Order: sequence, then structure tokens, then C-alpha cells
Amino acid sequence: MSASDPVGPADPAAPAAPAQPAERTAPAAPATSASPGRPAVGVGPHPEPWPTDPRLDPDLLAHGDRRNVPDRFRYWRRDAIVAELDRATRNDLHIAIENVEHDFNIGSIVRTANAMGVAAFHIVGRRRWNRRGAMVTDRYQHEHHHPTPEEFIAWARSAGREIIAIDNVDGAVPLEHTPLPASSVLVFGEEGGGVSPEILRAASAIVGISQFGSTRSINVGHAAAIVMHTWVTQHVDVPRDLHR
Repeated sequence: MSASDPVGPADPAAPAAPAQPAERTAPAAPATSASPGRPAVGVGPHPEPWPTDPRLDPDLLAHGDRRNVPDRFRYWRRDAIVAELDRATRNDLHIAIENVEHDFNIGSIVRTANAMGVAAFHIVGRRRWNRRGAMVTDRYQHEHHHPTPEEFIAWARSAGREIIAIDNVDGAVPLEHTPLPASSVLVFGEEGGGVSPEILRAASAIVGISQFGSTRSINVGHAAAIVMHTWVTQHVDVPRDLHR
């Protein structure tokens, strides 16, 4: 088995076909509520005649789109959404998550990675992980698997990515005063054990989050969100229009 075993969509470095504007037609019918008192999710079947944009999924046009995606992706095929993310909004950031004890936080971390435009995520250790917390966002991400820390380290070095371990251990530098490398892979450990000794030794830096309360640590899913967003604020030209 190779050091980097892709298990998700194609390589994000591969060029995507240029997007074509969707044909204008009648607005989609709003979704109906699945049960009384609960808000509707998504949109209903698209009015005919249907648009001819090849990115659109005929099944979704016919039956409605209930997925948790932005409105601009309504009725799009999954592979078309992945290609558009690769073309337009992926950031040059990778993350890695160690999976020794099937940590339930992995799904939450992957969902945040999707929101932050992370190029790819890596699972180190067990291949199987609890995907419930990802809320299906893993289907739009590039996923790679490394059976051991050593194989992950070998991949990172061959890819020219600096390993940045996120752990509040002795010798860690505060995130609040640390520039994160642009071409890096942020590594998050499990809730209890933290980052493995092998990866800590291989890391260019060990970064911790400053805390001011009585708890020894914060949830690893929350920590991952803080660090990924910090990387974004350091390296991404964020538009002033939140809903661009």
C-alpha cells in the first residue's frame, strides 16, 4: 500500500473543465416541509423546461435537491461541485488526523475543513472513521489514507509540506504568535492521546492554543477549527462580502 492512498475524489491538482454559466429559466420550486412544524430544507423539483447545463443532475432536477450545499450549487452533480471547488476556492492547506481509537471528532474536523476550503485531508492510522459528524461534506473533499505515522511523514516530505503538529505539550509555541507556513499540513491528534510521538519528532513546529480557564484542554474538533481559521486569516485574501 502506498504512503498516500487516495480514497476520495480525484487529485485536486488536476485541472478542472471551465465552468459554463447555467441557462436561465424559471425559478426552482421551494421545498415542502417534510413534517408539520419543521422548516423545509433545499428546493423542490425544478420547473420545466429544465436547464441544459451539463453540471446539473437530472435526478435532482426531477425530484428536488435537499442537500446541505450553498444555493449556487443547487441541482449540481457531486463531481461538478468538486471540480468547481478545485477550480475556484480550494486553499493550499492540507490537514491530517490521527485515527487510533475511532475518534468521533474526525467528522467534525472534516466538516470544518470543507468550510475552510482545505485542499485535502489525511487519515493516519485506521482507515475507517465515523463519518456522521462530517454531514456528508467528506464527499466533496479529497481524502487520503496513511496506515502509519512513518508513511504519512514520508508523504509530507516528498510533497514538500511542512508538518505542523497541533498539541498543547511542553515546548509548544502559542498559535497566537506563530506564522503558519503556507504550504503546510496541520496534524491533529486524538481527544485523549494527542499527536503521536513519531509525528511530534518530525514536525517543523509544535503549536498550541493559549487557554485561560481551569480545563487542561479543549475539544480537538474545536481546536482544529481555531487553527484552520487562523491559517485562513494569515494566507487568504478574504472578501469583505460574507455572502459573495
